[in-house]
Amino acid sequence: MAKRLLDRFLGQVVRRGTLEIARSDGSLTRLGSPEPGFPDVRIRLASAASERSILMDPRLGAAEAFMDGDLLVEHGDIMDLATLIRANGMWDRGGSLEAPSRIRRLTNGVAHTVESFNHARRSKSNVAHHYDIGNALYRLFLDSEHMQYSCAYWPREGMTLEEAQEAKLAHIAAKLALSPGQRVLDIGCGWGGMAIYLAKNTGVNVHGITLSQEQLALARERAEDAGVADRVTFQLIDYRDLAERGLRYDRIVSVGMFEHVGQPQFERFFRACANMLADDGVMLLHTIGRMGSPGSTDAFTRKYIFPGGYIPALSETVAASEKVRLIATDVETLRLHYARTLRAWYERCVVQRDAIVGMFDERFYRMWTFYLAGATAAFESGGLCNYQIQYARSRHALPLSRDYIGETEKHLLTR
Repeated sequence: MAKRLLDRFLGQVVRRGTLEIARSDGSLTRLGSPEPGFPDVRIRLASAASERSILMDPRLGAAEAFMDGDLLVEHGDIMDLATLIRANGMWDRGGSLEAPSRIRRLTNGVAHTVESFNHARRSKSNVAHHYDIGNALYRLFLDSEHMQYSCAYWPREGMTLEEAQEAKLAHIAAKLALSPGQRVLDIGCGWGGMAIYLAKNTGVNVHGITLSQEQLALARERAEDAGVADRVTFQLIDYRDLAERGLRYDRIVSVGMFEHVGQPQFERFFRACANMLADDGVMLLHTIGRMGSPGSTDAFTRKYIFPGGYIPALSETVAASEKVRLIATDVETLRLHYARTLRAWYERCVVQRDAIVGMFDERFYRMWTFYLAGATAAFESGGLCNYQIQYARSRHALPLSRDYIGETEKHLLTR
């Protein structure tokens, strides 16, 4: 029964490109038709139990079957499988649109509110789940100089990951409209790449905050090595606790952290930022986002990757910031930049397979590559993108036109 139901389900999904499903009983199911641009993939399912798990929750069930070795990719790899599935249901495929049912709207609303509730006491443990697994892993696949674990910026073809991450830092620095001596707050500073870059290239003083012990230690070490420890400080503290101290900053930047805030905490996050931002200050928020309406995080990501995480829609992000009189002065949608970044990370992890297995085990490697492959497909064919939202408290804080962004960016990249 599970076999027939799974074949029927996947047959409705895979029409372009081909998927072959081999089973232990010797049977082979062929789905779809070859088509340029769509992968041809062959998988082997080891048990009926794994098939039932996939039917119950396709993403979590497939992930755990792959992690446990019950789902083997015999032709192609897990990236090809994720690409095949997602590309057959493009989010931006066009065509006629129908309104979702009342039940679906209610279910989605309840799901995304419940799962994203993120108290301060839980935030630290959620961050540790992903970021305190060891700096050595991240060194294997991130860009070597800045260690940016967030979407790079690819303004031209043929760039390396290192060049694209440098371009991202320059792009954000330009939007911050910085002047030497200004005080900058970096919320979710990671391993210090952004803070160090800003201090070295723009002459500002940066206060970076994180909830990860592993990131904190390495960020401080990297600031010393870069010779900017006198202008960059890092601290283990929650943004909510920092806001209560009454400190003010000329600029605030937050890259790849807003996804961990949780939808019910959005207004509190922006209120804290507004209260910490000088009256003529500027803020740049860089976050993964949904191109459509608010949704919910899948079970695999909640369980294994980002517990407490939530990907925001642009509508709910701006709605929350409007309540605290932050002016959205510039909004940019990075449509495919994270897909390129994730493919680069995936390729590096595949090359470093033996090292990752040695650090952890085979199951972890499979989980990690499933995560990177699924995320890549979501940005290439699903509804995910990145948003960069520039905010100001005063309408007079920035030049009248945005020409200064390109001019500053060019200057930074040709230094």
